Amino acid sequence: MIEQDVIDKQKEAWVLGKTALLVTGRHSAVLSGAQKAILSVLEAQDVRAHIFNEVENDPAYDTIEKAARMAREVKADFIIGIGGGSPLDAAKAIAVLAVNDLSADALFRHEFETALPIVAVPTTAGTGSEVTLYSVIYRADKGTKLSFGNALTFPKVALLDAKYTETLSANITIHTAIDAFTHSFEGFLANRATAYSDMIALEAIRLFGEVLGDLKTGEYSAELRAKLLYISLLGGIVITHTGVTIVHGMGYAYTVHYDIPHGQANGLLLDRYMTYLEEKECPKLADALSTLGYDHETLANELRILLGSPPHLKVGQVSEFTTQTLLQKGSIQNTYGGLTEADIKALWEKE
Repeated sequence: MIEQDVIDKQKEAWVLGKTALLVTGRHSAVLSGAQKAILSVLEAQDVRAHIFNEVENDPAYDTIEKAARMAREVKADFIIGIGGGSPLDAAKAIAVLAVNDLSADALFRHEFETALPIVAVPTTAGTGSEVTLYSVIYRADKGTKLSFGNALTFPKVALLDAKYTETLSANITIHTAIDAFTHSFEGFLANRATAYSDMIALEAIRLFGEVLGDLKTGEYSAELRAKLLYISLLGGIVITHTGVTIVHGMGYAYTVHYDIPHGQANGLLLDRYMTYLEEKECPKLADALSTLGYDHETLANELRILLGSPPHLKVGQVSEFTTQTLLQKGSIQNTYGGLTEADIKALWEKE
């Protein structure tokens, strides 16, 4: 039988210093109970805790700089991100800027060799950011969201507990679940996919096929919440190895210009993405759909029920969104079929 002091030490093993900066949004960390639980452990370990709770749904670079200044002022020696993808992504950028004097461009060029250690505590089941190196930040100077990340931005510790997702609304549960699904779906179909990433991606895709129908009920059991969190974790592992594709690259435009949540934006693009892959005769699409247990048309219909229809673009937005999507060079290069500017424009024209 394991002694209680051993259990206690395991619970405390994620404490990485004597002063922590907690990075959160305005509500989810408190409502979920995660912040209270984290603070209680820190207090028991005599760790000074400071809270920065101003992270937006799409964290802006100015917000990151403000939090980094706070981290320096309180002499934080580790960062704890609590929340959905936005606080976790913000925590990674803050961990870098807290110990590096960098411009935005230098940060996104990875011109840094040190960062504070990060603890990641997800309160949604979607991004998988707790196990990825990626930090997605809104760049006002570019008019879109861009990502960066290297080995230094991997969280040192990820603490997952499905009970922290129980206060999520039905809409957020659906949108984050779709986000998690797209990670594994895109990762399986990505140019950077490997036999190892395929194994994990197919397991996540299979599990999502089992729960897709349950998402329409609006009644989410603890068992379902745990499965969704696991799917999210697997998706994070997948995109760490494979990266994402044009679905994510395009989805940022919906989020920035129409305030559509990230997961919903991705889901709204899946129908035309699958059509594109069919036109390019992508051999792995059939494997992904077979594992999911849905064909293209049925999946597209289920997504419409859950997410609604894409917005009708205004005059000039096809050109504007195409230009902004072209900034997502990694997503473009990672998409099957030699994606061109004309292809991207055609994808935006398919509403």
